[in-house]
Amino acid sequence: MPRKTHKDKDKHGQRPMENRAPRPKPKIDFTADALDFKNTNLLRQYVTDQGRILPRKYTGMPAHYQRRLTTAIKRARQMLLMK
Repeated sequence: MPRKTHKDKDKHGQRPMENRAPRPKPKIDFTADALDFKNTNLLRQYVTDQGRILPRKYTGMPAHYQRRLTTAIKRARQMLLMK
């Protein structure tokens, strides 16, 4: 007896993405100029208690903002403004 197959799955066994809800757009209330190593209050929002930088999946930032955020956090750490 042949095996039952699902008609809505593709060859790799994954369902099509058209049924999935879209990812919510982030509400960024600052400009790229605000991502500066001296603005530690803003940078601390994107760092965990252990000091790890949050990934784009959690921050919801565009890629170019995330890259600027990462460099700003690393510069602030180098200048001992952040831990």
